[in-house]
Amino acid sequence: MKDLENIPDVMRKLGEGARKAAAELAFASPDRKHAALIGAADEVWNQRSAIVDANAEDLAYAVDKGLSPAMLDRLELDEIRIRGIVDGLRTVAEQRDPVGDVIADWDMPSGLNIRRVRTPLGVIGVIYESRPNVTADAGALCLKSGNAVILRGGSESFHTSTAIHHCLVTGLKQANLPEAAIQLVPTRDRAAVSEMLTMTDHIDVIVPRGGKGLVGLVQREARVPVFAHLEGICHIYVGATADPAMALEIVLNAKTRRTGICGAMECLLIDWRFYTQHGAMLTDALIKAGVEVRGEGELAKLEGVTPAQPEDFGQEFLDMICAAKLVDGVDAAIEHIRTYGSNHTDAIVTEDQQAADHFFQRLDSAILMHNASTQFADGGEFGMGAEIGIATGKMHARGPVGAEQLTSFKYLVSGKGAVRG
Repeated sequence: MKDLENIPDVMRKLGEGARKAAAELAFASPDRKHAALIGAADEVWNQRSAIVDANAEDLAYAVDKGLSPAMLDRLELDEIRIRGIVDGLRTVAEQRDPVGDVIADWDMPSGLNIRRVRTPLGVIGVIYESRPNVTADAGALCLKSGNAVILRGGSESFHTSTAIHHCLVTGLKQANLPEAAIQLVPTRDRAAVSEMLTMTDHIDVIVPRGGKGLVGLVQREARVPVFAHLEGICHIYVGATADPAMALEIVLNAKTRRTGICGAMECLLIDWRFYTQHGAMLTDALIKAGVEVRGEGELAKLEGVTPAQPEDFGQEFLDMICAAKLVDGVDAAIEHIRTYGSNHTDAIVTEDQQAADHFFQRLDSAILMHNASTQFADGGEFGMGAEIGIATGKMHARGPVGAEQLTSFKYLVSGKGAVRG
């Protein structure tokens, strides 16, 4: 594809269109938004063969670029994954529309009635890598929450994202909503990203979804507010009283189900007392499953374990690699996670409720789990239908960002001739 020449002009037109669409979406009825999402879901399914063909073209491009197996897994779509996209669109469609929700309602002695009501953010810019399903997820969630969106997918997913975007536009047309409500940047040129980050007149918030390099670039250069989605350096601490069968199942699932997602376990912390009772069962199982275990201290002496280097802790591998360490109690695990974690998702496996409560209380990750795989760190698994990303910052939205998290609020104040003395 030949990239467009005047990128600033292209982005300005996208921004102007989005701003006009956002003004209309702010009061669009829930029924019209529902119809648009159902129409989009139907069109994605109808066009599944064309989407798979577009995806094959992108996969060939990605292989030529030398993308890792984990990134290729993120990129690849088959009929099962397309069914997941369709199901996600339908789930978002059936959710309650958050726009107009009364968050709080109170009366003042002055005679004023004050309501705090949910309202769209306006125009959202989403910059993402590899995963073409984000095109559908982000488009759906922004539409549901009354926001216009400008999508900039990764260069490696360009054709797939374009095919999915056409389906979203079909849904908008059928529901008589502005086509500019969901726009896709029509070029692979990286200059488009730089433009988006400075479009303060047209974009209200940027959501980056990708690796450390992308998020770091966005945080350094953005003049538009950012919902930060940092690395998924997810830890699992297997406590002294953990059920060994449960721990084994959770650890294997968290690391091997899909290594390329941000909810994959990157570091295993094993309590010394658990290790004394049950030995190397967890590291042995990981190695048997094909995981390269990089262990510290006593674990480095085990057969099949690679001695860990300092940089292996605090590393997002996104691959069949896992750091591992023995720790002396829950507080030592907490200290390690505070030092090396990314405030994304961390889990404890234990039968000791007090230890779990302590873990929950003392850590401040966006998502904390007890006796569950970190692979559940996903808006769909939280009942949101989909997510635009997982925010690890503390401002506005945290954790999976669904439709409700893409709203702000305004105050509606009513009186009966009230005047201030």
